[in-house]
Amino acid sequence: MADETKATDAGQRYAQSLFELTIENNQLTKVEADLKSLRAMVAASTDLRRLLESPAFSAEDKAKGLTAVAAKAGFQLLTAKFLGLVASNGRAGDLMGAITAFVEMSAQHRGVVTAEVVTASALTAAQLKGVSTAVASALGKTPEISTRVDPSILGGIKVRVGSRLFDASLRSKLDSLKFALKRA
Repeated sequence: MADETKATDAGQRYAQSLFELTIENNQLTKVEADLKSLRAMVAASTDLRRLLESPAFSAEDKAKGLTAVAAKAGFQLLTAKFLGLVASNGRAGDLMGAITAFVEMSAQHRGVVTAEVVTASALTAAQLKGVSTAVASALGKTPEISTRVDPSILGGIKVRVGSRLFDASLRSKLDSLKFALKRA
């Protein structure tokens, strides 16, 4: 399965347009909060994920659904219009990537780097603080960290900052060992 949080070219363009509008209208933090909230809703709801991903729903149905979600959640008007536009243009599948791109643009605008941390089990507050400190010292910037649990990595940690991936997972170490043994 493709990584739906990776920004496509279309998602990047939508994110850039929204970013410019939020700067012009002085709504950057509010719209960013809305989009982060929507991202959490999509992660938590299989029905919402299905609405975005399934070709069985028309662009019009997706637009109506996203607009209803935005209204129910109390999103900014700009956010609601953006969601409706993306869906009605048949780009609902690019929405999560657009959100990721927007959040990265916003963080860059604030002078903060975004880092996605993937672990096999949830991190404690102390562990998260340690990761944050390590990322900050490595990059020289304050990190904004989002965490995700992926049991398939077996153990260790993966940290993605922009296009760079620091992979210290047990899965990758085992894969490397397997490859080395096959070559021997």
